[in-house]
Amino acid sequence: MPESSKSAIITSALPYANGEIHLGHIASTYLPADIFTRFSRLNGREAYHICASDDFGTPILIKAEKEGKTPEEYVALWNRRDYDDFAALGISFDFFYRTSSPENVGFVQYVFTKLRENGHTYEHDIVQFYCEFDDKFLPDRYVVGRCPFCGAENQYSDLCEKCGRVPDEILDPKCAICGRPPVKKHSTHYFFKLSNFSDKLKSWLLSNQNLQPDVKNYVINWIDEGLQEWDITRDLSWGVPIPLPDAKGKVFYGWFDNHLCYISTMTKFMEDKGRDGKKFWNESEIYHFIGKDIVYHHYLFLPAMRLGINEEYKLPDWIPTRGHLMLQNQKISKSRNWYIGLKQFLEAFPADYLRFYMASIVTYSQDDLNFDFDSFAEKINNELIANVGNFVNRALSFTQKAYSGKVPEPGELGGDERIAKGMIESAVRDVGELLSANETDKALKKIMELSTYFNQYFQKKKPWSEKETAGTTLYVAVNAARTLAILLEPFIPFSCEKIWAQLNLQGSVHGQSWQSAAEFAVPAGHQLGKVEPIFKKIEAKEIEQQKAKLGVK
Repeated sequence: MPESSKSAIITSALPYANGEIHLGHIASTYLPADIFTRFSRLNGREAYHICASDDFGTPILIKAEKEGKTPEEYVALWNRRDYDDFAALGISFDFFYRTSSPENVGFVQYVFTKLRENGHTYEHDIVQFYCEFDDKFLPDRYVVGRCPFCGAENQYSDLCEKCGRVPDEILDPKCAICGRPPVKKHSTHYFFKLSNFSDKLKSWLLSNQNLQPDVKNYVINWIDEGLQEWDITRDLSWGVPIPLPDAKGKVFYGWFDNHLCYISTMTKFMEDKGRDGKKFWNESEIYHFIGKDIVYHHYLFLPAMRLGINEEYKLPDWIPTRGHLMLQNQKISKSRNWYIGLKQFLEAFPADYLRFYMASIVTYSQDDLNFDFDSFAEKINNELIANVGNFVNRALSFTQKAYSGKVPEPGELGGDERIAKGMIESAVRDVGELLSANETDKALKKIMELSTYFNQYFQKKKPWSEKETAGTTLYVAVNAARTLAILLEPFIPFSCEKIWAQLNLQGSVHGQSWQSAAEFAVPAGHQLGKVEPIFKKIEAKEIEQQKAKLGVK
């Protein structure tokens, strides 16, 4: 379990500035990172969630040209759109920047210069794919073919999405722009000697007990099989320029510059606050939240680059890695139009409904998950609304009705109340431990068990007929509603702020102390605010409409 006294830097894999955020992005990366960040803040840690748009590469050049924009204009548009979409879901970034920032460009060039001085790069004349029809060298994402490791078809030449490996050379290559087989031409490129770090990487992986064992094991297998040297430059006009006089027309490969943006963005954020960014980075716990498709880059390239500059910036402590999201049991594919954009989804349903459903199904593993509309509606209606919503509304509305909204004076707390207090205290402890360990779904399950318990408590104590104990029952119930608001804040922040307003408590639920959730902190005589149902049931016709849009019966 991480030290709660130590500051935390939380990063999410950078969204590519070339299209909208969809539900698949949210499940593996951004929501788990946001839940962890929100919990860390409530738990008293100085925790910052930073991210940036990934701005460089050929696809952006082509799209910008099609839309009559400069690449700078094009990525600025998607940077704003992505940030707005994330904010609508309640993803609470402390700073959302861009890889094309002057700070990142300068930092990437600095890292390359240091790696070169330390003997970890070399020049090499390579034969590169070139499309004679499109008259251009083809960067990795514009060459598709068959993976030499697992045989999967239609994979990019720099990453097989099926097995997660980075192919040395793709089989049966085709130009992704026109579909024609490319020819090969010579070009001089700069390489990073990844194999220089085999022993150090293996040692780091074996010693870091925070990394998921299954991920760690197959990354170690890759090291044992022998690491390939890594081509870190491309013949392209849009990217971070290589700071050498004989490298005109070449830029750094996107995967060389984009995760350095974690550091440059965090450093800028701290220095804008008048603090030493490098010192803060090295004194914090580092969390990189990713999906399983970019394991190779985050477990090998990223730490090796930091090792190559003598660990001026520390390696990550945690790399929470999760599986992909399927949609109605099919793999999400933007090219086949089989996906749901986040913006579109949030026009149909409240953000907290998506957050609750995703958090309940996303395990801390590489297992793939499935978004199913029927399951979504069932979970919202039968768990969030029938459990949490039902208890909170009953507790507060009954207090409003029977005591004019004033929390009643409790009598002596009996056995049931002492059990209830113990249930709250153990839930605060257990949920905190699970969230510290990134077991998001298990933490939510514990909270739901607590809410179920209080629904049963309310039903058992019958404050509508047991007049002698009604005051005590409602005093406990109102305080339990406050506990649930704090415990659920990382998961459903918008709804918890509504609960907080109905409780008429000072400040914001987002600024509370996690440990205070264990207390009965709403005093007798406290006046509640306006009480009304927090959630609205999802109707069958709403689900049918969404399925019809996808073409699902």
